[in-house]
Amino acid sequence: MTEIAHGAVVALPGEAIVSRWWRTLDKGVLGAVVLLFAVGLLLGFAASVPLAERNGLEPFHYVYRQAVFGGLAFAVMLVVSMMQPHVVRRLGVVGFFVAAAALMLLPIFGTDFGKGATRWYSLGFASLQPSEFLKPVFVIMTAWLMASAAEPDGPPGKSISFAILVVVIAFLALQPDFGQAMLTVVAWSAIYFVAGAPIVLLTGVVAAVGVAGILAYQNSEHFARRIDGFLSPDVDPRTQMGYAIDAIREGGFFGTGVNEGRVKWILPDAHTDFIIAVAAEEYGLVMVLFIVALFGFIAARCLIRLCIERDMFIRLAGTGLTVLLASQAFINLGVAVRLLPAKGMTLPFVSYGGSSLIAMGLLTGMLLCFTRTRPQAEIGDHLLSNGYR
Repeated sequence: MTEIAHGAVVALPGEAIVSRWWRTLDKGVLGAVVLLFAVGLLLGFAASVPLAERNGLEPFHYVYRQAVFGGLAFAVMLVVSMMQPHVVRRLGVVGFFVAAAALMLLPIFGTDFGKGATRWYSLGFASLQPSEFLKPVFVIMTAWLMASAAEPDGPPGKSISFAILVVVIAFLALQPDFGQAMLTVVAWSAIYFVAGAPIVLLTGVVAAVGVAGILAYQNSEHFARRIDGFLSPDVDPRTQMGYAIDAIREGGFFGTGVNEGRVKWILPDAHTDFIIAVAAEEYGLVMVLFIVALFGFIAARCLIRLCIERDMFIRLAGTGLTVLLASQAFINLGVAVRLLPAKGMTLPFVSYGGSSLIAMGLLTGMLLCFTRTRPQAEIGDHLLSNGYR
């Protein structure tokens, strides 16, 4: 059989798409994602039963829905991971305009489901949260603009991406959804840093975020209440935060035992924002560290792979997606142990939620696409292809 070697990768003539996909896929990252979803289903059997009982539904109603959403998420993830990077780029750019339009129309057609923040579209059989889908496609859009700016006679991509960032943050703040706005800023900053942003500029961005936080505190009762609760030296034991901290403390190292936890009967968001409290109470610190290790493994593995990537768009987009995934997990876990103010953010692949699961499937599919093993041209060829002669 004739084999053509390109760097460290061997291209096999006539190889089937699925075979090539499986051979070049980062199976470690895929396995970690599968384990996270399995943990989410396991915790769902415990955390969602009280909610189903309160709503007069079958005990495992939300577990079944989670399994269906998870199946859709994995289908999206696998299909996207099989695509070529340029196809994912086009998909992301088009998806950004669609998601941005959906976000902007929320004040007119959206609903708050009684939670005080208009973040969802009610579809009758389910709800749709545009901001969840906006995050990964915003990363693709930003990476494309910044990579284009690095080309000879390229557009002012960095300036355009910053203008888009300001508009997106403004619409997220109107909901209000300061947690998603913060995630968007973090992802944009990570991409800009890798693209070669000066430290002075990044310092300015941090200062601007601080000023925006002060203004939000002064003008948003919702935001101020959460900050005041976080800064208070005492935690009201009758609040969600109080119950979560007690559950984590009660779980200890090995937990109270399967289905022996109490916090799931008290916390209204035990199956979503505070799913880690259920894990800590019933399975202890061991389960929490296992979940943290999985997220750490995914982030480290992807960043190490991206360090050797010579295509600027892939490097920028992959870094942004990795930072986005890791930051959302960090915020969810940080809120549960009171390291951060309450944000109302799900734990990727573990918390219940259709929009969150499917959007994370899209994000991870893009990440798996960008981290697939592919031929790396010699550095001289790469520079010539970008017009440096």
